[in-house]
Amino acid sequence: MKKRVVIVGAGGYGGAEALDLLLGHPGAEVVGLYGSSSRGSGERAPVIEEVFTRFRGRCALPVEAADVGSITRLAPDAAFLATPHEASHELAPVLADSGVVVFDLSAAFRLQDATLYPEHYGFEHRRGDVLARAPYGLCELFRDRIPGAKVIAVPGCYPTSAILALAPLVRAGALRPGHRPIIDAVSGVSGAGRSPAVKSLFCEVSLQPYNVLRHRHRPEIDAYAGVATIFTPHLGPYDRGILSTIHVELESGWTQASVRGVYAGAYANEPFIRLLPSGSWPAVADVRGTNYCDLAWAVDDQGHAIVVSAIDNLVKGAAGQAVQCFNIRFGFSETTGLLHGERVTGVSAAVTGAGR
Repeated sequence: MKKRVVIVGAGGYGGAEALDLLLGHPGAEVVGLYGSSSRGSGERAPVIEEVFTRFRGRCALPVEAADVGSITRLAPDAAFLATPHEASHELAPVLADSGVVVFDLSAAFRLQDATLYPEHYGFEHRRGDVLARAPYGLCELFRDRIPGAKVIAVPGCYPTSAILALAPLVRAGALRPGHRPIIDAVSGVSGAGRSPAVKSLFCEVSLQPYNVLRHRHRPEIDAYAGVATIFTPHLGPYDRGILSTIHVELESGWTQASVRGVYAGAYANEPFIRLLPSGSWPAVADVRGTNYCDLAWAVDDQGHAIVVSAIDNLVKGAAGQAVQCFNIRFGFSETTGLLHGERVTGVSAAVTGAGR
């Protein structure tokens, strides 16, 4: 039997990507779409194909104003929240208490320490009870925590790219004690969201670092990679994808081959991790529209390693990862709905009709 699904925040890039994936999922029926903001009294709800023209002929649901009552009246089994952090903080516990399994794409339940939220996300977290129970949905590393969960915290895009590269090395004891890995990551403009901003305008897009030494994703990376890092994000001149270049200092005796052994052991049965052959390097074009994370590395004779990862920030870094969690939580094959050939992707496809 198909699971009844609603998407809140369907008018943004992440919500639209979730809809794109779920429409092709044989175990999901999308029964409701909601915006992440309220609408004026009497204002007509736009149909999703008016917001994103790529859904013409595929979905004609209206994007209603988000309201707990209207959501629960649809009796959904699951809700995907592609909403602002504060909105998810309020909405997720209420939906979970009503029996809806929540896949939250915001950061509202990612950090286990509630005291970090005022500094990094600008609001006081009052749901420590939910924080304590919400698993971090990075499936390759925390899969066993997802079954039975009521709220799943879907990881952020930069953290996904960095943690998948770092965590196996940290767990294997490969890093030199006291060393802080250096992460330089570049994201496509879709990572900045859909809200109008000068830096996102076509003629303004460049390659530039931002939030240097103070990006809100660093505590998430450090917590789940298991090591303190130095993280510098960059906005790149392309629409989607993240490329992370990570510098690490290894303990004595580690080589290219032993690093490969760690990754091969950690990700041997992972359908969405691709370990590239020596001499090949990840590219955002190679993961575009997919749920893959491509990894490659090089080690010199001084024990300095460079690890490079690439993901699609809207798929493995957001909606695809949420669907992967959905599959685990409801007992579907983990790849269901995520390996269905060529899709219309891109904020090139999305931007013709809008996005996240």
